[in-house]
Parts: sequence; structure tokens; C-alpha cells
Amino acid sequence: MPNRAAAPDAALDAHLDATKADRLESYKAFLRIPSISAIPAHADDCNAAARWLAGALDAAGLEHVDVAETGGHPVVYADWLHAPDAPTVIVYGHYDVQPVDPLELWTSTPFEPIVVGERILARGAADDKGQIHAHLMAAAGLLATRGAMPVNVRYVFEGEEESSSVHLDRWLDGNRDRLAADVAIISDSGFFEGNLPAITVSLRGIMYAQIDVVGTAVDLHSGGFGGAVQNPANALAQIIAGLKGPDGRIRIPGFYDAVVALSDDDHAALAALPFDEAEYLQRLGLPALVGETGFTTLERRAIRPTLDVNGIWSGFTGEGSKTIIPAHAHAKVSCRLVADQDPDRIFEAFRSYVEEIAPPGVTSTVRYLGGGHPSLTSVDHPATRAAARALEATFGRAPLYIREGGSIPVCASFSSLLGLPVVLLGITPPDDNAHAPNEWMDLANYETGIRTFARMFDELVDLPRT
Repeated sequence: MPNRAAAPDAALDAHLDATKADRLESYKAFLRIPSISAIPAHADDCNAAARWLAGALDAAGLEHVDVAETGGHPVVYADWLHAPDAPTVIVYGHYDVQPVDPLELWTSTPFEPIVVGERILARGAADDKGQIHAHLMAAAGLLATRGAMPVNVRYVFEGEEESSSVHLDRWLDGNRDRLAADVAIISDSGFFEGNLPAITVSLRGIMYAQIDVVGTAVDLHSGGFGGAVQNPANALAQIIAGLKGPDGRIRIPGFYDAVVALSDDDHAALAALPFDEAEYLQRLGLPALVGETGFTTLERRAIRPTLDVNGIWSGFTGEGSKTIIPAHAHAKVSCRLVADQDPDRIFEAFRSYVEEIAPPGVTSTVRYLGGGHPSLTSVDHPATRAAARALEATFGRAPLYIREGGSIPVCASFSSLLGLPVVLLGITPPDDNAHAPNEWMDLANYETGIRTFARMFDELVDLPRT
């Protein structure tokens, strides 16, 4: 049934048209702050981004703005709570960004945003500063043109999503009263292949660990000691090679024990998506796609667990040659997890298996760097249907319902700690280079997304109260 508040908003459109240039400059200012949460040297930058965001929320007309300490990077909170007969919505995003390495592959300076055609390029342009900024502009536009929001809204923007949201659960648990709501909207997802509007209904969880292999106290001369001692780099390569088989299956004992088998409906829903595998392969510039045998590409990247080496380093990597046996070697490894897989249990299984297959002559240890649980939202939930109406009204076509392989730890936290349904309503293009050089946002997605977020609040007016 159409929502009673779903009519086009000419006043909002006129306001957004009139403020477009100023809005772009504000967007750029936010992107210039190098808020890389995983690198301690950028702690002050994360604090600066939080303060900038607080100022923008206040300027938009939101209330109770708070830069809340967490023991790590701050959570920025704000609200507007003057709709007593309407539901309450939490809007979540994150202001921290990924590191920029490898810097030499960027075509522009990562934290000096530039506009090329209909794209804005900078680290965070899509993930997730662009989506936060669109929410800010939606709130500012509604308050400027109506003087009120159609629903009650609480904004929660964290600064550690890209480093496993280490302190967020404690903050959420300690602020339950302040976070009373009926639904959480997370804008940290995107559209489907071809930039087709989409709502993500499931996310994988994650387990992130580091393997450290140590030999002698210092590097050794490879001529004097080669053949007599274990080489930590060789040992690490042996460990990594033992983690997966040629069929793409992960060899860790018990890894698949909790994995729920795909239903026929799951297979059918993924198969029905308009996915051109040949075009996907061509765009990636790869000779072939690989993965776990017995599953399609969409299944492997969205609803099957994975194990990947995210980084590896050891020994001499400079120009020229240096004949050494390195003293140590390291690798960062992540596993994407599916429904019912617990990141803590997966880590223990991973650690035990690495210890089992590690060769003698070195000391091999495994450290847990963080994790998050998988999440799933019903397509039939009233909030999901409201988000779908908002997307169709603004982007001109009904959204697809997709499953994504990424991880957003707060999804499970909103559900388990606060008992809230979660809707993943993101607006980024699928090839936005998030986490990679030359990250970008489609400015048409951004501008239309502002209208989507405003329309979403109208569509949520009749959401059943919890």
C-alpha cells in the first residue's frame, strides 16, 4: 500500500539544486581528512574527522551532537526526536577509511579529491564518507525545507569500522537508552553490477589474523647459513600453501562444520540476478575466475566462506640484491564467514591448524586481529520494503535484492545487542575501487542518493513500532 507521505518533494529538490555547488565543496572538505583508523599515526586525523562531522551535524540542524570517547576513535552521535507518533530510525555509517597503499597506483593524491566527469576520486569518496555526507545533506535539506523530519532519527557514525569496530559493541551496550529505535539503516553497501539499484540482504562475517614466523634474532648470510637453518619466508610460504587445496576448499579441520547448506531458493535467487560473467571477467582484466569447485561465481563471492592472504612481507625487498636468510616473515589472513560461523571459533581452528602444519626450525605464532558475525535481513520486512520504495521512486527502477561478500560487524551488533532489524541501503557503484587505489563515487548516485535517504524517512512513517 502506498505510503501517505510518498508524494514528490518539489521544495527539497529546489533546495538541493540551489545548494549543489556548496554541497560539493563540503564533501571535498570531509574527504581531505586522512582518517585511516588502522594506522596509529592517523589517530589525530580520525579525531579531526569526528569533530568535522559533529560540526556538520550541528550545522544541519540536528541536536544532542556528541563526539563520544570509546577507548579508541570516537563515535559521533546526533539526533532529531520531535515526531512523537512516528517510529525512530538509527542511521549508521563510518568516517574512517582504508590505508592508501599502494600509493604509486593512484592517478591523483588520495586525500585531495578531484572531479573527473561524473566521478569524484579520493579515499573514502564511496566507503563510507560519501554515504555519510549524503545522509547529512538529506537531513539538512529536510530541516531547511520542512522544519522537521517525518520520523525520529538517531545518527551513529563510528571511526573504527575499517579496523574491526573494536570498541563499538561496548559503546552500543553502554548507550542502550540513547539508542532506543525501531530499525537501523546502514549505508555502507552499494549497487549491483551495471550500477543497478540494490538492497543488500546478507553480509558475510570476518575473522582477521596475523601469522608471525621467527627464526634467528637477526638476518643471516645466505651463503654461510643456507642449507643449515630454516628460512622463515620459506616456512611461511609452506604454511600458506597448506591452507587451501587446488579445489578451492579450505583445509582447516572443522572450518565448514557450521556452514548452512544453500537452499534451492538461494541458488535460484542468485542465478536470477542479471550477472554477465564474461563482462565481469573482462572488466577485472584477468585470464580466468577461480574459487571453490561446485559453486557459481556469485555464490562463491557472496554466500560461501573464504580464506585470503591480505598481505605478506619478509626479508629484503629493495632494489638490487641482498643475499640473506630473513629473521622473520609475516602474513595477514582474513576469512569471510557465512551464517552460523563464529569468528572466535574459526580463529581457534585456524591457529591450531597453522601450528600443526608449521615446519620445524622456526617459531610460528598466530594473533587475532578482529572479527565480526554474518548478518541476514528479510526481504519481506516492512523496513526493507520501505527502502525499496524509496529507491524506486528516486532511481526509477525497483531494486534488486543481493547478497554481498563483505563484512559490516555492526549489522550483527544492532541485531544481537539492540534487537533491531537492519536494512542495508547503500548507493555506491559496484566498481567504486573501495579499499583500492583510485576510489571513486558516481556523483549522480550521490545526488540521487540524497533524495533516496530523504524519501526513505517518508516511507518509514508507517513502520510498525517495536
